[in-house]
Amino acid sequence: MSSVRSSKKIFYIFLALGLVLSLVQLPAYLQPFRLPWISLVLIYWALELPRSVTLGLAFSLGLLMDVLLSSLLGLHALQWVLLVFLVTQYSSRIRFAPIWQQAITVFLLLLSERLILLIVLIFTGEQVFNMQLWMPALTGALLWPWLFLLMSRLRQREQFKGRN
Repeated sequence: MSSVRSSKKIFYIFLALGLVLSLVQLPAYLQPFRLPWISLVLIYWALELPRSVTLGLAFSLGLLMDVLLSSLLGLHALQWVLLVFLVTQYSSRIRFAPIWQQAITVFLLLLSERLILLIVLIFTGEQVFNMQLWMPALTGALLWPWLFLLMSRLRQREQFKGRN
């Protein structure tokens, strides 16, 4: 039981870190390449601790992010609820796939997030048909193997410390 508790501690640390990294201002030329930190953290932990990453948590985090970024209320909530739903539905297929297949799956999951954003932006009347909208999905997928390994190692180290 202590290994689950220590994993949850690491989970909350990564969520807090992802939240901070999502709020950091980037120069204008790097803005299109902003990594979807919270999405990547949610994907990893929805695979590793599916009972801890719930739709309610994703919705709450999304509302918090919408408030912090002063964005359309419910936009991030909708994106992250769909993301967590898809990951939990297909977690057994994703979890045991090779890391390169996981990266492709993560790319598709992040593309679904960006598609929701595109639809919302179209309904709000904004012109956003450019490559900058899709770059976070690509950068997130490219970062996935290293982020996966980092979080796995930290989680295993914390579980090992919890047992001793």
